[in-house]
Amino acid sequence: MDAVDVAVADLAVADETVSLQPLGGLGVPYPVDLRRDLMTVVQEGDCSARLLCELDTRIGQTFAEAALRAIDEYGGGRADLVASLGQTVYHWIEPGAAGSAGSCLGTLQLGSPAWIAEAVGLPVVDDLRTRDVAAGGHGAPLAGLFDRYWIAGLVRAEPEDHTPIGVLNLGGIANLTVADGAATIAYDVGPANALLDAACTELDPAGPGFDVGGRLAARGRPDSDLLGELLADPFYSAAPPKSTGKEHFNGAYLRGLLAGRPAIAPPDLLATLVELTAATIGAAVRGHGLSRVVVSGGGARNPTLLRALRARLTPAQLTPSDLLGVPGDDKEAYLTTLLGFLTWHGLPGNLPSATGAAGPRVLGSITPGAGPLRQPPPSAAAVRALRIDHVRDRPDLGPAAAAH
Repeated sequence: MDAVDVAVADLAVADETVSLQPLGGLGVPYPVDLRRDLMTVVQEGDCSARLLCELDTRIGQTFAEAALRAIDEYGGGRADLVASLGQTVYHWIEPGAAGSAGSCLGTLQLGSPAWIAEAVGLPVVDDLRTRDVAAGGHGAPLAGLFDRYWIAGLVRAEPEDHTPIGVLNLGGIANLTVADGAATIAYDVGPANALLDAACTELDPAGPGFDVGGRLAARGRPDSDLLGELLADPFYSAAPPKSTGKEHFNGAYLRGLLAGRPAIAPPDLLATLVELTAATIGAAVRGHGLSRVVVSGGGARNPTLLRALRARLTPAQLTPSDLLGVPGDDKEAYLTTLLGFLTWHGLPGNLPSATGAAGPRVLGSITPGAGPLRQPPPSAAAVRALRIDHVRDRPDLGPAAAAH
């Protein structure tokens, strides 16, 4: 929630492969007051209808500004489609029986697409999670399909490598995709930056809201007792499919764990939260027998977190997604371009083995732009791979901008 991530990409589909050319991405910071209101709503889980309406409009306007800026900077001033993942403010998980992560009964993303369509003049694909939820899924993590196609492309490029590959995204929540042959699963592992950022906000409300460069955590030592309490959360032992968010792992959650405990120095608190993320991800990676993990997301820019992860993942190799053609800071925005592109072409965008949905579904809703909708004929062939292409050689389709 620190910024709107927006990326521009050229996409095309042929011979069961989508090719995606990253043209560039940027982060547009939320206005300070808007971010403050968002954090309040997410952490308290309640708000007035008026505030909800105001946030929906203000986020949509912020997304529109981000899309216009990115299209001008990376699309040469033109694009064909905008896809918006929206800003999640609530993810409704109903607890299940012991050992189950429960079921998702609803999910709410704000950022009215009408404001984007009006400002940009292009059709907008949005509300990309709800259809999967309606089909019995969690609506998350949606990265599973991107990762499955991407891994298939990597395997085709490196046919001699038969070890299962993991793809890890370190956002507010850490999600992991595991592909081993034809089987692919993806699920939320637990907090990556969510509790770290919550702790930083609690410690310094006027500060940046995160541990810059992981420097504060690097000065501390993990508290083993607190780490044990954190690891006792039943979410970690629940079987996939499972998803979570800041409605669970937030400042109130952290305050509840710290209440009644001896005071803990800020560096030690952050070091403990870093170790929590590394321990839960390490357990997941070992459980799947992975020897290679591709990492992206804002947490990949935290050297303290990466050191802890490498220690927990050894002997598995940790490879930045940038080295494989996908900028780590912009991966989720490029995921959004892919989801919007698939919807535009009438293709499913969910991965039932990851979300738990009853089957593949075409995701989202489409808001027309300045003119009538002119969608291409639905693609007849199923997509099986994603190729990351860095050569400008596809004039058949202009860029698509994605904001989330």
